Amino acid sequence: MPTTIPHQTPQAAPQAAPARECLLEFRNIRIVYDNAIEAIRDVSIAVPEGSIVALLGSNGAGKSTLLKAMSGILYTEEGVIENGNIRFRNDEVHRLAPDELVRRGIVQVPEGRRVFAALTIDENLQMGGYTRTGAEARERRDKVFALFPRLYERRDQIAGYMSGGEQQMLAIGRALMTDPVLLALDEPSLGLAPLIIDRIYEVIVRLRDELKMTVLLVEQNAQRALDIADYGYILETGRVVLDGTTKKLTANEDVQEFYLGVSSSGRKSLRDVKHYKRRKRWLS
Repeated sequence: MPTTIPHQTPQAAPQAAPARECLLEFRNIRIVYDNAIEAIRDVSIAVPEGSIVALLGSNGAGKSTLLKAMSGILYTEEGVIENGNIRFRNDEVHRLAPDELVRRGIVQVPEGRRVFAALTIDENLQMGGYTRTGAEARERRDKVFALFPRLYERRDQIAGYMSGGEQQMLAIGRALMTDPVLLALDEPSLGLAPLIIDRIYEVIVRLRDELKMTVLLVEQNAQRALDIADYGYILETGRVVLDGTTKKLTANEDVQEFYLGVSSSGRKSLRDVKHYKRRKRWLS
């Protein structure tokens, strides 16, 4: 049986926590694709150790590009960091290979889950623990099963036959097999039912609160992300247009209108939100 981790109901992130040491920094990053398309323009982001930091924004804002740069996989799409640097524990890491970044503790769960469909749940987890000894991998697997009991119950099932929610659990569990210092999640709620999203977000909170893990969370679902994050950055057209504590962002009128669909006159329709996005004050 997996090691038991006591169940806790997710709590909102503390808003007045003491200052934490910065674990990951993007410093004045500029990223270009195909020597022509500027995807990220002069972006600086700090991720304090032991926190959940949310990167918010619409499709094409540059959120996933930042994660790819951090994970060393920009080259797969002809992307290049033309200016700035990425620092992890105060060391420059943007020139390191993906496997070296994993060994240092930077692990990403990509959008779309991308589990090994032909392998079982257990085999997927074994693949995730390739950088660990056998004993370490077994210990990590027990912790994954404690976080996701459904994976333990179905550990011999072929991953390709699992539901989308189960595959997302497996993708996160596979990443946790490396015992990451920083876990980056790219759209973990995408395409999932609300009850499954609740479970995924509960686990993200437990990773911070119980396992003291740092989480960089990329989301379009702003309300979900702001409910659990300590700090947030909003990206538009490749640059940071707003940042602050989740309390500050949630209280911001623009964020309420453009990302939460709410204003002083009540909840807005999707059509209204699209109209407001055309006149964003921060882009004027």
